[in-house]
Amino acid sequence: MFNILVVEDDEKLNKLFCTVLNRNGYHAISATDGEKALEILDREYVDLIISDVMMPNVNGFELTKMLRDANYNMPLLMVTVKETFEDKRKGFLAGIDDYMVKPVDVNEMVLRVGALLRRAKIASERKIACGETVINYDSMTVSFNGQELLLPQKEFSLLYKLVSYSNMIFTRQQLMDEIWGMDSETDERTVDVHVNRLRDKLKECRDIQIVTVRGLGYKAVKNEK
Repeated sequence: MFNILVVEDDEKLNKLFCTVLNRNGYHAISATDGEKALEILDREYVDLIISDVMMPNVNGFELTKMLRDANYNMPLLMVTVKETFEDKRKGFLAGIDDYMVKPVDVNEMVLRVGALLRRAKIASERKIACGETVINYDSMTVSFNGQELLLPQKEFSLLYKLVSYSNMIFTRQQLMDEIWGMDSETDERTVDVHVNRLRDKLKECRDIQIVTVRGLGYKAVKNEK
């Protein structure tokens, strides 16, 4: 059973989140602020954290930074009334993995928790298997049809990112910021070049397809049978 730490100073909301998580097969642990969350983490193993932003003592942004600085790498879902781009940017730069704006649809929250835990498993194993295709993070290789291809770093990072979040659309700018860096002066068309190279190398792979979403960007589709 996965342990989910709910860090929320609104007692009613905290209780609601914990109740819903418990009913969906998780073990919810309650904390009313970041300070208490840190105390719990000292004595209990936690698989995922759901945290509010505006809390007394240690707020959500501070908690996230402290955890990442201490090399805690569990997924962190931020829940808050703050919905501006700058607030979201601040959260992601601090190290959160996903973001929900209040009022929260608890059914969607459960779906996001499940998705984050699956991605965390992929990250810890450092490989993704899809049908007969295996993408190995440590060797930067992709294996299919009895062959193993060693990919250049940028191409591999692009493929691994897209397949890790299959069916999720990423804009060219999002991919540029994450793989080339936010300060990169490289043109967005570089993403197109790398995608075309990947498509050429994976043209015989039947398990994964990189799809262009017109006007938006790219997504990976797993053709699992």
